[in-house]
Amino acid sequence: MASYFGIDKIFKALRIMKDHGGIRASLYQLYRVDDLKDGTLVGEDAMGNKYYENKQLTLGRNRWIIYSPSVGTDYDGSMVPAEWYGWLHHKTDQPPTKVAPTSYGWQSGHQMNVTGTADAYMPYSTTKPKVEAWTPPKAT
Repeated sequence: MASYFGIDKIFKALRIMKDHGGIRASLYQLYRVDDLKDGTLVGEDAMGNKYYENKQLTLGRNRWIIYSPSVGTDYDGSMVPAEWYGWLHHKTDQPPTKVAPTSYGWQSGHQMNVTGTADAYMPYSTTKPKVEAWTPPKAT
C-alpha cells in the first residue's frame, strides 16, 4: 500500500538526504553536482576525488565521481587519473584500490589540463607586431 501512494519514494529520499549529511549538505551536493545518489564508496584518489558505485542503477550510470570540495564547482574531467578513468568507464571491473595500476618508468604522473587557467602555456612572439597600439596623448 505504501508503494501505491509513493510513500516508499519519500522514505528513500529522506534516507539519501540523511546519508549525505542532512538537508544543508544535500542542498550543497545538489548545487555542486546536480544529483543525489546513494551508493558505496569504492575509493579515493590522491586529489581527494571520491568514487562510488551502485549496482542497482543502469549500466553506465552506476559508477560516478564526487570531485574534491577544494575545487568547488570548477571541476573538469581531466581531474580524473587514468586508472580511475578506466574503472569509471567500465574498461575494468576491479577498481585501482583492489588491483594496483601498472607502473612503468616511462609513465609520468597524472596532470590535469590547465588550459584557460593562469598556469596555461602562453607562447611569446619574437617578431615585431604589424600594428602598434595607439596611446592617447597626455593632456598638459
